[in-house]
Amino acid sequence: MGKKSKNKIRESVMESYKEVALTDSSCGCSSSGCCSPSETDELSDISEAMGYSRVEYINVPEGSNMGLGCGNPLTIASLKQGETVLDLGSGGGFDCFLSSKSVGKTGKVIGVDMTPEMVSKARENAEKGGFTNTDFRLGEIEHLPVADSTVDVIISNCVINLSPEKEKVFAEAFRVLKPGGRLAISDVVSSVELPEEQKNDLSLYSGCIAGASSIDEIHTLLHNAGFSKISIEPKDKSREFIKDWAPGKGIENYVVSATIEAVKEI
Repeated sequence: MGKKSKNKIRESVMESYKEVALTDSSCGCSSSGCCSPSETDELSDISEAMGYSRVEYINVPEGSNMGLGCGNPLTIASLKQGETVLDLGSGGGFDCFLSSKSVGKTGKVIGVDMTPEMVSKARENAEKGGFTNTDFRLGEIEHLPVADSTVDVIISNCVINLSPEKEKVFAEAFRVLKPGGRLAISDVVSSVELPEEQKNDLSLYSGCIAGASSIDEIHTLLHNAGFSKISIEPKDKSREFIKDWAPGKGIENYVVSATIEAVKEI
C-alpha cells in the first residue's frame, strides 16, 4: 500500500468520525461510518451486545457512549487502583471514563484520538462528569504523544483495524508500555480473505471492515513488535451485530470481533 493510499484511508476515517462527533449522534461501525439511532433503547441494545452492563453505560457523561466499538476491552483489562491506562482511539471518552473509576484517584487515564472534534468532545464530557484523572490528547496511534515506558495497560475498542500501518501501532504500543505492561484490546479481525472489492471500499474501511487483518497477521505483528503471551480470541456471537454495519453485504461471513491480549515482558 503506497503512501498516497494510506493518507487517503486516514482522511476518509477522520472525516467519518468528525461527522460522528459534530452531529452528536450515537453510532456504531457502519458502511457510512455513522448511524443515528433515535431511541435510547437502541443505544442500550448496542452497548449490551458489545458486552457492557447497564450500570456501566448509564454512569458516564451523556454523549460519551456513542455506541462505537465491537466489544468491551475492559472485561479483559483487569484494571487496578493506581494504574496508568492508555486508550487508543478514545472517541467521546466512554472507555476512559469507565477506566477512570477502576484506577481511582491515584491512577490516570490517557485517551488519544486523531480527530480534533472527538478530543474536544471527550474533554467536554470529562469536565461535565467531573473526571480529574483523565487526559485527552490529539494524536495518531502510529505516533503516540506519550513518553516511553509510562503506561501499565493499553486498551482499544475497534480502532486498530482502521490503521493502514498496524505494525507502527504495535511498535508504539510496545514503546510506551512499562516492562510488564499489557495490551487489552477489542477489535475486528478477518476470518476469511475479504474480496478485493470490499478491501478497496473506503466506506468499509471507515466502517471497521476493510482494514481487518487475520488472526495470524495480528499475531505476527505483535510478535515482531516484541510482545509475548499473545492471545487472540474471536467472538463468533459478534457476527449478530456486525451484519448490521453493512446490511445485505454479508460482511459477517468475513470479519468477527476478537479480544487481543499481549504482554511486554520484564
